[in-house]
Amino acid sequence: MLSQLRKMGLSSNVLYTLGFGSIGLSFAAWAVSLKAEAAEIDRADRWGIFVGHWAPTFFALGTAMRLEEQWGVRGRHEDTERRAADAREAMRVG
Repeated sequence: MLSQLRKMGLSSNVLYTLGFGSIGLSFAAWAVSLKAEAAEIDRADRWGIFVGHWAPTFFALGTAMRLEEQWGVRGRHEDTERRAADAREAMRVG
C-alpha cells in the first residue's frame, strides 16, 4: 500500500501536513456546525470528532511512509537477511 501511495506522489511530509490540516479542519467543522446548528450541539460535536479521527491515521501513515522512504524494500530485505544470519549463528553457537 505504501508503495502505491509513493507512486501517487505522496510523501511522509504530505501525510504529516494532512494530519495537521485535519486537526484544524476538525476545529473549523466543529465551530461552523456549532453556529449553523445552534439548537443541536450534539451534531456539531460529532462533526468535529469525525474529522478529528483523521489526524492519527494521517500521522500513522506518515510515519510508515517515512520508514519506507528511509529503508525501502532494500532495507527490509537487508534486515531480514541480517536476522536470518544472526539466527543461524545463534544455532551454531548454542
